[in-house]
Amino acid sequence: MAMTPRERVLAAMRKEKVDRPPVAVFTQSATIGQMEALGVFWPEAHSNPKAMAKLGAGQADVLGFEAVRAPFCLTAEAETMGCVVDPGKQDRTPMLKKHPFKFDPMMGEYDEPQIMDPKEFLKSGRAAKVLEGIKLLKEQKGKDYVVIAGNTGPFTLAGHLVSTENLVFGIMMAPDEVTKWMKAVTPICKAYTQALGDAGADVVQMSEPSSSTDLLSPDMFDEFSGCYVKDSLASLKGAFSVLHICGNTTSLLSNMVGTGVSGLSIEEKVDPVEGVKKVRSLSKSTFLVGNVGVVNPLLQGTPEECMKHGQIVKAAGFDVVSPGCGLSALIKNENLLGLVKGVKG
Repeated sequence: MAMTPRERVLAAMRKEKVDRPPVAVFTQSATIGQMEALGVFWPEAHSNPKAMAKLGAGQADVLGFEAVRAPFCLTAEAETMGCVVDPGKQDRTPMLKKHPFKFDPMMGEYDEPQIMDPKEFLKSGRAAKVLEGIKLLKEQKGKDYVVIAGNTGPFTLAGHLVSTENLVFGIMMAPDEVTKWMKAVTPICKAYTQALGDAGADVVQMSEPSSSTDLLSPDMFDEFSGCYVKDSLASLKGAFSVLHICGNTTSLLSNMVGTGVSGLSIEEKVDPVEGVKKVRSLSKSTFLVGNVGVVNPLLQGTPEECMKHGQIVKAAGFDVVSPGCGLSALIKNENLLGLVKGVKG
């Protein structure tokens, strides 16, 4: 008997035998094509739990992927904690407009991290709306599909509050101040991660784009990001944990595995065969998600190219075939359908 989508994804994450690798979007999954098909649009779906759940199910209901996922941006936590956020448009996710705290390593001026209590955070703003959306998604789709909840990593969140550029400069000029901020935001990340799992998420997928090798060396990652990811994400109980870092993370894979998370999500800049080989050599239990290119082929290519890339990643041995990063809202349905067909056959 063929496996159901939920059975297949769960088995893949447990490193159990599957009839074929599942295909699912673990990072940002919404597109205009899905919005139009479902009659639910950004920016409403970022803050309306019912709209969020409906659009979060779009990857499965509209395109045939094998999981469901919400929310759709990395600003819910930051906005809840006082950042000014542009809500975005139908084709664009929300954007940070203003950092609420001063952190200036050039001038040696640093605000103290006056961070809200985690219990208050979970009841406030868009963070609370996301938790409602995940509960609805679990109720509506959880019997048939794995529910994935996305959140923001501690280094990225700290950067949202004080400016990522200044935070990176601070590592070199005032590392103790950076550590102070990392220790301040991690309880929020940890509480929110567990709350998402408790709300019904089978997987919490944490994005740490500011910890890419473009900004942090592997040693810097371990000291200023990885240990806090381990505390806030790998400690998750009752659900799987997946860490996503943008860019070419080949040199960072051992550090990512070292955080102790259940799985890694990686971009197409990592050679798929090399990525699988390296992760397999480091850990027998860590599952791997990725790494079909979001720009090429999904945004700029043809359905046939998307199908081929899906087959390449499948053949490389990824446990879950997935876009390498969050989807552009402009990606066409036919390209995503091509990816699905390439994996399902």
